[in-house]
Amino acid sequence: MEKSLAIKKGDFVELKFTGLVDGKVFDSNIPADLKQINEKAEPEKTIVIIGQKMVVKGFDDFLEGKEINKQYEVTISPKDAFGSRRTDLVRIIPLKVFHEQKLDPRPGMTFVFDNQLAKVITISGGRVITDFNNLLSGKDITYKFNVSRVVNDLKERAETVCKLVFRYIPEISVANENVTIKGPKILESFIKQAQPQFKEFLGKEVLFEEVEMKKVESEQQA
Repeated sequence: MEKSLAIKKGDFVELKFTGLVDGKVFDSNIPADLKQINEKAEPEKTIVIIGQKMVVKGFDDFLEGKEINKQYEVTISPKDAFGSRRTDLVRIIPLKVFHEQKLDPRPGMTFVFDNQLAKVITISGGRVITDFNNLLSGKDITYKFNVSRVVNDLKERAETVCKLVFRYIPEISVANENVTIKGPKILESFIKQAQPQFKEFLGKEVLFEEVEMKKVESEQQA
């Protein structure tokens, strides 16, 4: 019976989870818990491959051997969650840099700087002390979760491998047990490089079909 099945490394599983820090929800795909973060947020299906660090290390390590449809809770130390706080990631940025970007910094404000999320700590004169540490670094993290199912559907598995390898899910079709990824020509080279991962996790290589990108912006501007 699936209910007593223990999951193992390499399994594709769907998780129903809530992450808490200092007793407050910071992430969830359970509607009632997610509403505590954002009333308008919609939960997303979460499928991971056990052992591939698609969730934080401590959570991933804890998943192996767990049973389907059984409720679990685990608390993870910073080193196996979002890392310890680093003093070298607390930096001073001239106020004029913000003004050049038409930003008016305030303590507690978060912003993206050099593709990194940072938080304003204090402002003194023309200097802004900013913290580039992950907002959850240095914190013990608790996850309450259950593994709702082992995922055997080929398309869902292919989507999950794409999320692992490419960090996004392109258009995918499955016909006669063949997996085809569709997208612009540039995607083909990335798929070729990732074939070993597809073969490892899906037991087969995937096909590629070129699809021209829609020139929506050009049409709108015309």
